Amino acid sequence: MSLDYESYVAGLVAKGRAAQKIAEGYSQERVDELTEAVTYALTIPETAMKYSLMLVEESGMGIAEHKQAKIYGKVKGTFAQMRGKVSVGLVDSNKETGVDTYARPMGVIGAILPVTNGEATPIVKSLMALKTRNAIILSPHPRASRTNYAVVEEIRSVLRRFDAPEDLVQSVEPEYVSVEVSKQIMEQCDFVVATGGSGLVKQAYSSGTPCIGVGTGNVVCMVDETADLADAADKIVRSKAFDHATSCSTENNILVFEEIYDKWADEMAKAGAVLFKEGTPEAEKIVKTLWPETPANHVLSKQIVAQSAEDIARLAGVEVPTGTKLIMVEENGGYGNDFPLTGEKLSPVAGVRTAKNFEDGVEKMLSILDYQGKGHSISIHTKRGERVKELGERIPVCKVVVNQPQALTNSGSWTSGYPITMTLGCGTWGGNSISHNATWRDLLNYTYVSREIPNWQPSDDELFSEAVRARF
Repeated sequence: MSLDYESYVAGLVAKGRAAQKIAEGYSQERVDELTEAVTYALTIPETAMKYSLMLVEESGMGIAEHKQAKIYGKVKGTFAQMRGKVSVGLVDSNKETGVDTYARPMGVIGAILPVTNGEATPIVKSLMALKTRNAIILSPHPRASRTNYAVVEEIRSVLRRFDAPEDLVQSVEPEYVSVEVSKQIMEQCDFVVATGGSGLVKQAYSSGTPCIGVGTGNVVCMVDETADLADAADKIVRSKAFDHATSCSTENNILVFEEIYDKWADEMAKAGAVLFKEGTPEAEKIVKTLWPETPANHVLSKQIVAQSAEDIARLAGVEVPTGTKLIMVEENGGYGNDFPLTGEKLSPVAGVRTAKNFEDGVEKMLSILDYQGKGHSISIHTKRGERVKELGERIPVCKVVVNQPQALTNSGSWTSGYPITMTLGCGTWGGNSISHNATWRDLLNYTYVSREIPNWQPSDDELFSEAVRARF
């Protein structure tokens, strides 16, 4: 059967525009009622687990209980952040500048979704659209298409129950999910939020439609000599093993100071990690299992993505203790395709390197990020504040996470100040238009109204210092 992708997407967009015209007239109270209703309905434990199990079965990735926890945290957190906030009409009136600011919807949002977080992402993106009186069309990864469609149908049923147009939230039907449909959505919608691989994000930016895209994750984690090693080990393993490392924010590379390396390795073992020394047959088997064609290219095997550490060990023909949560492999050579562990792994496998001192660790961190992951994030386990400050000033990333589990912090949490989201901006370092966590505020246009104010032009004596004027 030949499918007319352009006409199919045009039909979705037309329905979205009709629904959005109705929503454009909604009051703040009406908008907040809908976001609250969707949040409550989709975080009912049985409902959240149903879609978590569905995605695990459909994608073959992750852990249902962790996906349920992700829905609880990200969906409730997203709503908690927008609850009580103004997104309709006058949002600011500045008497000093004479400028009033009005929040306006964008229209129809196109959302390109990944398979790795296919349980919470469609709900979060839908809440962002509803809060801002936009319509949204969700285009999932093929291996999450049935789950995405079912989640969207649940959201649409909530909208119907509250007498709102269900076409405010639409999903591409599973049989239409394809690169061609995603391309048409990016071209026909008014704004695009693209979460996925670097190729997809580049396509979004080149679509001609305004968009937000995210960069490639390849987190580097540093553990220095002042760190609480037991606490650091617990947090690294919990982060890296969460949902079998579906998150782009897991600790892919760990840099450990030489003087505490053995003690740190012992604590990691207690937390459920296994370390394979560089050059051992086990280390080589793990690398070959992740990258079957290395060093010819650096393409990850689809068989290992978001699988358990024990399953990956089994595929590699390597023995690990029962209950192993994380596999670590030493690699102290160079960087790039010839040293594949320096790249993103999308699995509970981490590369490990030693650092002589802080400066050596910083140089190695920069080298890894130059290869992959610039703009995304790093972390450090330390008690020395000046080192945190130096990382914030020197490393080209948008997030520095201190003494926290990276994957459970980057996209926001109840114990961090980062905005809760499913879309992480990586700045121009990562080829993105934003550096912050994208939230509902990024789906608004703003109209600014100016009124005359008293003249505030300063004299040259007030504007320029004597020191500067004396040089001319």
